[in-house]
Amino acid sequence: MKKYDVVIIGGGASGAFAAANLAEAGLRVAIIEPNRELCRKLRITGKGRCNLTNNCPPEEVLKNVPRNPKFLFSALNRFPPEKIMSWFEGRGVPLKTERGRRVFPVSDKADDVAEAIIAELNRFGVEIFRDKAEKIILENGAAVGVKTRSEALYADFVMLSTGGKSYPKTGSDGSGYALCRECGHTVTEVRPSLVPIETEEDFCAALSGLTLKNVTLSLYDLSKPKKPLMSELGELTFMPYGVGGPLAISASCYIDACKGFKLVIDLKPALSREQLDLRLQREIKESPRKNLGEMLRRLLPKELSELATELLNLDKSQLSSNLTREQRYAIIDFLKGFSLTPKALRPFDEAIITRGGVSVKEISPSSMESKLVKNLYFTGEIIDCDAFTGGYNLTIAFSTAYSAAYDIINRKRKFDNGT
Repeated sequence: MKKYDVVIIGGGASGAFAAANLAEAGLRVAIIEPNRELCRKLRITGKGRCNLTNNCPPEEVLKNVPRNPKFLFSALNRFPPEKIMSWFEGRGVPLKTERGRRVFPVSDKADDVAEAIIAELNRFGVEIFRDKAEKIILENGAAVGVKTRSEALYADFVMLSTGGKSYPKTGSDGSGYALCRECGHTVTEVRPSLVPIETEEDFCAALSGLTLKNVTLSLYDLSKPKKPLMSELGELTFMPYGVGGPLAISASCYIDACKGFKLVIDLKPALSREQLDLRLQREIKESPRKNLGEMLRRLLPKELSELATELLNLDKSQLSSNLTREQRYAIIDFLKGFSLTPKALRPFDEAIITRGGVSVKEISPSSMESKLVKNLYFTGEIIDCDAFTGGYNLTIAFSTAYSAAYDIINRKRKFDNGT
């Protein structure tokens, strides 16, 4: 019989990070991971650059967690972003802070972050089983091991770090939820999040491939239309089905079901309506013989200028000097409020993270231990906590992993000392 101090199901960022910290403390650790390589999803985050945390205090991280932020208070204060940064820099990964306090390796290589964790696993002798966990072995209300497809591994503690359902090709196929349910845990509804958005408008297909930079995207709940749910400056890309890019991905985090929402794009956020009107009047005065199509192309990409004339029912061959005040105001309305209607979120295989997971009501926030099954721990994306973009989701992965490891190490020491 193979016996360990801790068996971890899942060799992603959270599970591998927990294993590294447990093994460094002298515990015998095994990871069950069917993928050929560990930290596979971590290697492709941030377009292969890995935004591993955000250089901010714990309270700022919590402001960027829309669901169950209070649950993370203890974990984030025990292992905040500054400690995450210190851990990696202390293991040979120099870091840099970019716009929005996003933290990346200086090398811009996500592999460097993954390999730093794996080097610790190798250094402290963590055993890796390339296998699939089929069942958590329970005895007298406690987790005592894991049954895989080929054998049984026994342990004093079991940790579930299988991730959610996003990017299933990396191993996050949702199989961990079945293990949770078998142990009596509640799994809340899971949905894709931080994902492109499908829209009702079919003209997005004609704009496909067009990227708008330095625009502001606002998301409105039509039942409360006075104040946007989010409003952010950045980059947006049109897709055959709708919109993608950083702004769309940020907006998706606020959308529960794509009904009753509106996306509004401010194409000229640096200019007020009054300033835009003065600019249009100046353009007309300086070039009265230019047609409307030529004038709009000075304000917008060609594809978008043509769409504007179509949507506003304008004749692009019309001389700009013949524009009426109503037509001018209609153009300003378009420039400051180009609207789209969300229809659906793209599927899990395009999602960065999963919304939903094991109910936080059934997990101790100070230790990540199950309240239902003794010696069973949860870390990372399998927990019903998710955040906006900016390095916050990996912060949750590392902080919950450290918190679970910290509790197990202390419990093991007390047991070994007979207390």
